[in-house]
Amino acid sequence: MSRPRVAGIIPARYGSTRFPGKMLVPVSGRPLVLRVLDRARRAACLDEVAVATDDERIFNVVEVDGGQAVMTQAEHLSGTDRVAEAAEVLEADIVVNIQGDELLIEPDLIDAVANALVEEPQWDMATAATPILSEDERDQPSVVKVVVNADGAAMYFSRSVIPHDRDGGDGDVDSPVYWRHLGLYSYRIEFLQRLVTEPPSLLENLEKLEQLRALHIGARIKVLSTRDAGMGVDVPEDVVIVEAQMRERGMTR
Repeated sequence: MSRPRVAGIIPARYGSTRFPGKMLVPVSGRPLVLRVLDRARRAACLDEVAVATDDERIFNVVEVDGGQAVMTQAEHLSGTDRVAEAAEVLEADIVVNIQGDELLIEPDLIDAVANALVEEPQWDMATAATPILSEDERDQPSVVKVVVNADGAAMYFSRSVIPHDRDGGDGDVDSPVYWRHLGLYSYRIEFLQRLVTEPPSLLENLEKLEQLRALHIGARIKVLSTRDAGMGVDVPEDVVIVEAQMRERGMTR
């Protein structure tokens, strides 16, 4: 049997609520979307990488730089819907959804999330999580928590603190209790196509977490552990912070 073909897709819309146009903001002299594309291209497992966008400005920046861009509808409610549309023009068996503002993402993590599906046929999706080691981070609703079973399959995702520690103990560095979900996904193409045609579930509507729709329809989601949480650009102030981290990692070229 031949190896499945793997495509990385970066959803990049222009109209971000908190930071309009952030995909084109310069980060150490290079547009954010190209910085993310640079990282994705370093992933050894990806046979193809494309940017899925609803904006001609983003499309043109990617194409002029020699990258591949796919124009998608502007009406998509989520990055997953945009990725699914772009996947229709790519010949891939497995699709990796790489967040468009995560320019510190490790290529090795992209490989791991993709290879979970390449090497283990029982999974419909794969994603990643990193330990939460501070109470402040644990208690933030913006930090999505995940719990897994003995096989590493996701049991539930929540904005609430899960699991609930009845006796008030704490995790530690060697045995963390709380895990932060990272927004990196791989999908089998057949499951991705099904996922975007399903209506939102009750739990998804309550938590505003799309991955709960996948669990609702019976997805087996592999959760890989990583110590590198990366960092996204959500607001203009994040650019300076990310540029400093890039300098520390030697990523400014």
